[in-house]
Amino acid sequence: MNSPHALHERELDLIALYSQCELGMTPQKFYAKWGVSYEQMAEICSRSLSTVRGWFRRGRYYRRPTTNDLRHLALMDFLLEHFEEIPEPLWQMLCSTISQE
Repeated sequence: MNSPHALHERELDLIALYSQCELGMTPQKFYAKWGVSYEQMAEICSRSLSTVRGWFRRGRYYRRPTTNDLRHLALMDFLLEHFEEIPEPLWQMLCSTISQE
């Protein structure tokens, strides 16, 4: 087994920057911008359809999306906006299953 990479100032700075990043997009903004289905939003966030439906309810049955849900939607928004600009080798590194299809 290989030993882990040592963290240097550059990597530590990147970790600090990432941990302070408040990347997020509400389900309502994502839905309005992209016109996706609730099923697609559930797939993006790895949530059930009933959970996603709860994000759009009012009152007693409203469910608040988690920070992770907001981050998934913001990342998907970024990918949809910049899909054409991302080189194929980077896609292969990020999502190895994409290159296998």
